[in-house]
Amino acid sequence: MAVGVFDSGLGGLTVLDAVAERLPEVPFVYFADTANAPYGVRDADDIYNLTTAAVERIWEAGCDLVILACNTASAAALRRMQESWIPRDKRVLGVFVPLIEAMTERQWGDNSPPREVGVQHVALFATPATVRSRAFQRELAFRAIGVDVEAQACGGLVDAIEEGDMILAEALVRSHVDALKRKMPTPEAAILGCTHYPLMQDIFQDALGPEVSVYSQANLVAESLADYLQRHPDMLGSGSETRFLTTGDPRKVSGHATRFLRREISFEAA
Repeated sequence: MAVGVFDSGLGGLTVLDAVAERLPEVPFVYFADTANAPYGVRDADDIYNLTTAAVERIWEAGCDLVILACNTASAAALRRMQESWIPRDKRVLGVFVPLIEAMTERQWGDNSPPREVGVQHVALFATPATVRSRAFQRELAFRAIGVDVEAQACGGLVDAIEEGDMILAEALVRSHVDALKRKMPTPEAAILGCTHYPLMQDIFQDALGPEVSVYSQANLVAESLADYLQRHPDMLGSGSETRFLTTGDPRKVSGHATRFLRREISFEAA
């Protein structure tokens, strides 16, 4: 009955923690493509090929449903995967959907015309590949009108977080927020469009100011997954235990993950 959670590195562990807390009876298989991280600097074809290979490995581990807990993969690969690659008996879901549902206060299946929503000026902080894809803006435009989205590519931030260099990570956050504010001085809301960024949410909030609503994805994804599984219980796969898989060095990745979540995590080779 396992569910898969995929990320290019460790950022998706923030999503895994939230969904595991929300669904304690469900085992999860977490896959980190550490050997090829970060994805945010790669082109769309490369991201697609790496993501499909990882998802196939998660299916082999007994998961019929996989959450792409990686905004870059969700932005650059998911639509193409859903259109031409995913078998009928499998599902792959991204992390943009719950976020846009929360911002627009409408369910994904609501196909009524786009309408005005509560915010008009939105800052998006994401990897370079996510920014290039414009996937967030495209999906938002289907559901909302009059929303100005200003995107800021946060180069270097994922690497700093993965290496545990929080002094550098904080400096990068403040630098990227300053750059965003030069383009959009008064955002009403900010999207942390990478699953690594929740670890720096307090710094983003401090740099943006208390008047800016900061949206992070982990809890939104957890609630959305719980709702999805209630409606589609048949999508629980055959896996029976929580596992952590990596394409990198399991010992090194386990050490980074343990520091990342401040509890012991043991990865095995994928």
